[in-house]
Amino acid sequence: MIGMEIHVPLKTQRKLFCDCPINYWDVEEPNLNTCPVCTGMPGSKPYPLNEGAVEAAVMIAELLECEIARDNVFVKRKHYDYPDLPSGYQRTSEPIGVEGRVGDVGIWEVHLEEDPGRYDLKTGNVDYNRSGVPLIEIVSAPDMKGPAEVRDFMRELVNILRYSERVVDVGGVMRADVNISIKGGAKVEIKNINSVAGAFKALQYEIIRQKNMMARGAVVRQETRGFDEKTQVTRPQRVKETAADYRYIPDPDIPPQHFTEEYTASIELPETPQLRRKRLIEEYGVREDYAQTMVRDKDIADLFEEVKGGVGVELASMWICREVLRQLNYRSIDLRESKLSAAIMVELLKLLESDEITENVGKKLLERVIDSGESPSKIVEEERLGRVSGEGELSSVVDEVIGENVKAVADYKSGEKTALNFLMGAVMKKMRGRADSKVVLELLGRRLDDDSGR
Repeated sequence: MIGMEIHVPLKTQRKLFCDCPINYWDVEEPNLNTCPVCTGMPGSKPYPLNEGAVEAAVMIAELLECEIARDNVFVKRKHYDYPDLPSGYQRTSEPIGVEGRVGDVGIWEVHLEEDPGRYDLKTGNVDYNRSGVPLIEIVSAPDMKGPAEVRDFMRELVNILRYSERVVDVGGVMRADVNISIKGGAKVEIKNINSVAGAFKALQYEIIRQKNMMARGAVVRQETRGFDEKTQVTRPQRVKETAADYRYIPDPDIPPQHFTEEYTASIELPETPQLRRKRLIEEYGVREDYAQTMVRDKDIADLFEEVKGGVGVELASMWICREVLRQLNYRSIDLRESKLSAAIMVELLKLLESDEITENVGKKLLERVIDSGESPSKIVEEERLGRVSGEGELSSVVDEVIGENVKAVADYKSGEKTALNFLMGAVMKKMRGRADSKVVLELLGRRLDDDSGR
């Protein structure tokens, strides 16, 4: 049984209880975005709750199909002693949304909390730039049974969060805690995993570790472990705390929140993946399978909507869903990790649309520019990759290939028409994919039929 607790910073101008900026990921010096409130100085009082963070949390809870709390929601103090919490407690709200769902996985609750600082175990230094940043925590039900299901859940959740446009780029700052228990053992929590791939690998290791322990007759005890990205193993950190250990109490400095139906109705929800799929089909005439593929990743759907104004919808959707995704999947990266932009994609597709390059050259160009960010037109011009359609230039290459491949020619003449594909490929290889396939096919057919006496 696998469940998750996912923490994502909300995109706001200030921290949850003070006016310090939240952009700790852009700040190189430690302890610059700080004040007495977010560093827990004695006598400091929290400001009123960041309204933008509250609104974002309610919106995301609704996107996750949660029931929004109507009773008073208290902000509580969660006590534990650790260097990243100078006050000795972390402020965390009671659930804002409950009983939601992402695909086949239930969402137990969604709530707000303040981020602690960052404690470096190796140096002993603490950086409070992150302290007090508003986080949304999403707690799933233990409905997942293996690493693949966790990966699918996280990808779908990340996509929904990106559609909300209320979270900081989740690719780099999302943190997940994974809880796993195997029948016969206690629940083990793996802390601070920061990627989908990290969660997948941590679970692969942890499942094997626990099963090996049970096979030896050892007892799997409740504990907290950390995942080492370099070694791909989990390591013990501490005995897992229970709710009683945290000594929750309502924070006396923060009034409880009450979400009326009028308030929640006033929050305009963004376009969901399902609504966007419908719009792509109805407004632009995108094929249903392509539309479904694109909305699974907001960045991919955004790329299409930027590209389709410069070239045909059919060409744009086909190349993005087939070729772009194939190249990204091969590299195991997201679009934002590549150097492919809408401008580069339009430039490439215009070369194809105008028949200036062949499809083979287009695929090779995409494979190159997705890593380099170069101009496709400039590459074509400098490396002379334009389409070759003239029979004069192609005839000599066709004759050369026929002369070099006697067996394939004999196979064709004996009735094996697939040999024509081999000869076609040989011509394309010599022409570096620049040859017009229709002209080559016509020339090959003509030469081979003439040689056969037909």
